[in-house]
Amino acid sequence: MAQMPFIIQEQQFQRMKSVIARLCVECAARVVFLVDRDGQTIAFHGDIGDMDTTSFSSLAAGNVAATSSMAKLIGEETFPSVVHEGERESIFISVIGRSLLVVVFDENSTLGLVKIRAKKASHEVAAILEEAVSESSAFAMSQNSVFSEITDEDIDSLFS
Repeated sequence: MAQMPFIIQEQQFQRMKSVIARLCVECAARVVFLVDRDGQTIAFHGDIGDMDTTSFSSLAAGNVAATSSMAKLIGEETFPSVVHEGERESIFISVIGRSLLVVVFDENSTLGLVKIRAKKASHEVAAILEEAVSESSAFAMSQNSVFSEITDEDIDSLFS
């Protein structure tokens, strides 16, 4: 079932940016991304260098989708996080409902530290996203009630 779109208000966006900025500092991460499940970057903080952020976000979402399918094949509902460890840099992805928190870090940090800090940040981001969904739903319901009184005949009469 497709999820309803929602609108993130400016103050919610700034709060999310604040959470990922703090996470980036606390983890000594290179960069932290907030990405939606469709692969669109919502926000990021840190040093992206010459990274193609569009491709990176899309690949992160694809990676989580593939990993979720693998989880189902072995009888798990999902994996709440995905880790890729490289020689110099690593990636930690935490699934937050319909979004992903992606932390890129190097030898200046540890996976344990990233996991602990990302868990706290994930809860904060989830609460902000839940607030945005709730507010969007309330707005949509109020808009539907306003337009429910308008009939097709009313619309036709406007354009005749």
